[in-house]
Amino acid sequence: MDFRKHAIAAIVVLSAAPALAQSPEGIAQYKDWGVYVASTGSSKVCFALSKPKDSKPDGVKRGDIYVFVTSRPGENVTNEVTIEIGYPFKDGGRAQAKIGDASFSLYTKGEKAWVENAAEEPGMVGAMRAGSEMIVTGTSQRGTNTTDTYSLQGITDALNRVASECK
Repeated sequence: MDFRKHAIAAIVVLSAAPALAQSPEGIAQYKDWGVYVASTGSSKVCFALSKPKDSKPDGVKRGDIYVFVTSRPGENVTNEVTIEIGYPFKDGGRAQAKIGDASFSLYTKGEKAWVENAAEEPGMVGAMRAGSEMIVTGTSQRGTNTTDTYSLQGITDALNRVASECK
């Protein structure tokens, strides 16, 4: 996995953030996780991003699929987990992330999912740092159940770098 493969995904990530004049710059790669930074003036966004190692079912047409963990110090946001599933979720649907024995309920909107209970987000990030893989399940508007499996190798180093870049 290299920065070129993530360039489009990184731009999409920033399109959800406040407008930034600068495109994200890939600054480091830690195993399966890339680290990106973008800024303009006093606004800065830093994030770690990874694509799934496996997606099921095979042959389903989907857009970009990835997970990213974002810090925006100007908004007092640290380690916000967002999952891009590559299709519109079922309206009012929920998704789930499982890391080892821990499960996290995700609320969905459009093609994205976030931790349903914000108080659980630090626990999810801690589980990601300690785990080896994360399995995300969700249902599309058309009723297709999907499962994406992410490697968590490199997440700790990537998040440490995000923290140092976005103080």
